[in-house]
Amino acid sequence: MTDQTDRKDPARPLVGVGAVVWHDGKVLLVRRGKPPKEGEWSLPSGAQELGETVNEALIREVFEETSVQIENIRFLEIVDLIIPGNIAGKPRYHYTLLDFSADAAPETITPVPGDDAVSAIWANPDTLETYGLWARTIEVIKKSRQLRKC
Repeated sequence: MTDQTDRKDPARPLVGVGAVVWHDGKVLLVRRGKPPKEGEWSLPSGAQELGETVNEALIREVFEETSVQIENIRFLEIVDLIIPGNIAGKPRYHYTLLDFSADAAPETITPVPGDDAVSAIWANPDTLETYGLWARTIEVIKKSRQLRKC
């Protein structure tokens, strides 16, 4: 796995993957334990590793952060996460995030935080604003929810 220091002040954007995971009408959220966004609630996500497909990275990251296995994976959209740095024009973090929608596999529905997460929960999608989520995260969750109704 890439060292956290390699992710700060990157020479180029890093590829990240994230999942809107559903179970019984609720969405899986994690509270981040490391930068960027340390202490904030978000979707299970992380960086793609060298030699790993996007799908493999997604399955691994969700499992490492929550112990939840996923199925029925569908692409949602691309989101840019650029966090400014101290040097003018150079970001501290820069991720190109590939977001997906997925279902929790029935045998692994109890989230257990691990890896970069300090908490993992099933949240009611009607109360997302109470978690202080990034506005783009709320938009992606809403898009996933809407597509599931179609």
